[in-house]
Amino acid sequence: MSDDSRENKLDKRSSESLHSHPLQQTQSHVPKPESLLAEVMFVGVVACAQLMTQAGLAQSIAPLTIIGDSFGTKNPGQLSWFAAGYSLTVGTFILIAGRLGDTYGHKKLFVLGFLWYSLWSLLAGFSVYSNQIFFDCCRAFQGLGPAFLLPNALAILGRTYEPGERKNFIFSIFGATAPGGFVLGAVFSSIFSQLLWWPWSYWVMSIACLALAISGILVIPHTPSPKIERPLLEQLDVAGAITGVIGLILVNFAWNQGPVVGWPTPYTYALLIVGVAFLVAFAFIEKHSKFPLVPFAALSRDAAFVLACIAAGWSSFGIWLFYLWRFMEDLRKQSPLLSSAQIVPVAFSGLCAAITTGFVLSRFPPSSVMLFAMTAFTVGGILIATAPVAQTYWAQTFVSIIVMPWGMDMSFPAATIMLSNCMPREHQGLAASLVNTMVNYSISLGLGFAGTIESQVNDGGKDVLKGYRGSWYMGIGLSGLGICIAVAYAISNYYGSKKLVPKKDAEV
Repeated sequence: MSDDSRENKLDKRSSESLHSHPLQQTQSHVPKPESLLAEVMFVGVVACAQLMTQAGLAQSIAPLTIIGDSFGTKNPGQLSWFAAGYSLTVGTFILIAGRLGDTYGHKKLFVLGFLWYSLWSLLAGFSVYSNQIFFDCCRAFQGLGPAFLLPNALAILGRTYEPGERKNFIFSIFGATAPGGFVLGAVFSSIFSQLLWWPWSYWVMSIACLALAISGILVIPHTPSPKIERPLLEQLDVAGAITGVIGLILVNFAWNQGPVVGWPTPYTYALLIVGVAFLVAFAFIEKHSKFPLVPFAALSRDAAFVLACIAAGWSSFGIWLFYLWRFMEDLRKQSPLLSSAQIVPVAFSGLCAAITTGFVLSRFPPSSVMLFAMTAFTVGGILIATAPVAQTYWAQTFVSIIVMPWGMDMSFPAATIMLSNCMPREHQGLAASLVNTMVNYSISLGLGFAGTIESQVNDGGKDVLKGYRGSWYMGIGLSGLGICIAVAYAISNYYGSKKLVPKKDAEV
């Protein structure tokens, strides 16, 4: 029996398990657009959820020094919060957003996500008249918009397209918008920061998000939600949501605040301990809940392997990305606009990776795709970690920028397609939530790990390059862990498929 056959059986068992879940109702299909033009507009608007999410991440990374100077701060730990605070809320609230979409309709939550994103982008721009703390809060609240957008966008696509090559292609295109979105955000935020004023990038983002919310109302078909005659609080798993959110925020806050105030500060490790306790309580609640946010029992072993790979690879990617910009701007003394121009190849490489992934996923098992993706994350990290400051851009830096998107745009579509295929239509929000939670939360948590390493090895800020490289080595270790997980996944699939081969077939 082939790996594909075995994975299809596992997916079927996962789907059957989820169909017995109390939220399961009659499957509801979202009608496909009737014309090619309508389909292009539909997919384009939905894919903008990923595009604008990554653009929002780039908004603070590209002009990081300029924004920090306007608030009078150069502390690396405080600067990292500009990106980490955004990714923290994106990753933390995605699970809840996916459940709300499954309950009230994915189109409603999609439109509300863009409206919320627009509001807090507007306020983030006006934070220039306040202080850094208010800007950090705006960035965190801004991240709630993508948290509602991502799982519901993928759920809409998952409910529209049947498993097959067309669905693989659409999901790959969705993933391909990630590097393009980052480039878009980096270029425009750099232009506004250098030629006008950095708040303009947030105000323009606000206008764009408002326009996309209106477009979503017009081009996305109605996405009916299942009618469930159960108490609302029980249906939404409020206890699980509260413990899960508090636990995720406290653990992440502790890791990102540790480098700023120092780990000997009592409240940092105290919050870490409390956060872990809340996560343990969350796991206990989910195990006994009738409507769990994360139905652990229904997730297949394959899904666990894939999510573990995602966590390792994307935390490595977040470290690579943040310190690449610091390396180019702080050590190579490049302007944000020049650095943005040098990062442009990411978009083209990502598009090639997405198209290739759409082709490969229908012919190779997810274990092979994940192994290749984790290898790309590792190679990209090694190239930049060993690059000399005075070296030309076209040597290791350029190659690292070309290689890294293959990790992003192979791992993300592979994970989303696999989980989408093994879950019923009314739980597509949950499928998308799990992957996006891992992606965004891992980026934020990875930055916390890297910041701790940097603060411990940079000789009190005297050896900046050593601190950056220490962080990159941390990222290489994480992506290397991803390779180990992917190899174990592939070996497990190989021996599992041999056990499932009937004796007569084996003899033949």
